[in-house]
Amino acid sequence: MHATIKSIDALEILDSRGNPTLKVSVITDQGTVGSFCVPSGASTGDKEAVELRDKDPKRYNGKGVLKACENVKSVIAPALVGNSLFDQKLIDHIMIDLDGTSNKAYLGANAILGVSLAYAHAAAKTQKMPLYRYLAQQTEFYLPTPMFNVINGGVHADNDLSFQECMIHPVGASSFSVALEMAAEVFQQLKKILASKHLSTLVGDEGGFAPKIGTLDEALGLIMLAIEKAGYTPGEQITIALDPAASEFYDSSSKLYHLTKTRSSKGQTSDDMIEFYSRLIEKFPVDSLEDGLDQNDWTGWEKLTKAIGSKIQIVGDDIFCTNPLFLKKGITQKVGNSILIKPNQIGTLTETLDTIRLAKAHRFGTVISHRSGETEDTTIADLAVAFNTHQIKTGSVCRGERIAKYNRLLEIEHELKDLAHYSGRKK
Repeated sequence: MHATIKSIDALEILDSRGNPTLKVSVITDQGTVGSFCVPSGASTGDKEAVELRDKDPKRYNGKGVLKACENVKSVIAPALVGNSLFDQKLIDHIMIDLDGTSNKAYLGANAILGVSLAYAHAAAKTQKMPLYRYLAQQTEFYLPTPMFNVINGGVHADNDLSFQECMIHPVGASSFSVALEMAAEVFQQLKKILASKHLSTLVGDEGGFAPKIGTLDEALGLIMLAIEKAGYTPGEQITIALDPAASEFYDSSSKLYHLTKTRSSKGQTSDDMIEFYSRLIEKFPVDSLEDGLDQNDWTGWEKLTKAIGSKIQIVGDDIFCTNPLFLKKGITQKVGNSILIKPNQIGTLTETLDTIRLAKAHRFGTVISHRSGETEDTTIADLAVAFNTHQIKTGSVCRGERIAKYNRLLEIEHELKDLAHYSGRKK
């Protein structure tokens, strides 16, 4: 089929935190329309591609994205209109060249990614295919094992817990739909437990509870109790995954980590943190640790990987930023054994796929991820299935912008029927 780009539009909309973001639409000469809503992070790595904001204090506290919208309509669209609808790599590289910077600071990664994924949606719709089937290069599909955020801390919650995310990982489920059922049951049990202890059942940015607790041991103890009360066996059916987001509680001047926001306890060195994690995985069924050390602490990451990388998954987010250049460094230096995949960290679908392929070639795990500032867009669910990432992280079992992704995965599982396999434990 021959089809071309007829026009491209961009609209300033709001994300789940009430901040502006972009919705980009690609319209084809066949009359089909593909759209994508760009997410935004709160805990961001310093190597991430640049999210362009207006910085006009009179609008949205400087967080408007009208400049990014205008870049889509006035700079990117004229360069892409008339091009074929079925050459993702070409379209993405035209935009990379148009931007001309190493971190997409000129046009904005939010503008570029919006067009890149809207283009993919338009192509899939024109071919009358769901996005995951259009992008897939395989006939065997894996539904990802989800990591459900159940207790929030760090920059995602107003409590004294420095660790950003405490998650449950239903590795023993027989299917994705069963995994979702298990997580929902644990979530509801945790809510009852918190209420019985007169702790808040309000939720943070990603849908996890944000009770006024100050220690990780307390948080994990509550999660273990909830798993058991839901009728599951911790460590066998459901494990625990952690995202400390350590860069957020690392003091670069003293080179110390602070495990409470009030900094009431003595700071920890990298070696102290490695010992802490080593003890932690002996005490609790933790099988995944993301950003356990600062994003620039490469030496510490090497030690951490050597110490416990054979026992659990060590996920790099801020240290890699979905960038093949940093992932290559990590592979060479034996840093981590898995990578978090966030398309808006790198800025195009092509570069996202390049990073996934590099990770898989070196036996790194891949975990596709949402951002804390999300929309109802469900694209990452399709990407997880299309690229067989085997794992997905997209928040708790509440808040509509999180549930939308899980419901999309239920739809995909239903469509695929016997062709759908559940990933389960880390592949």
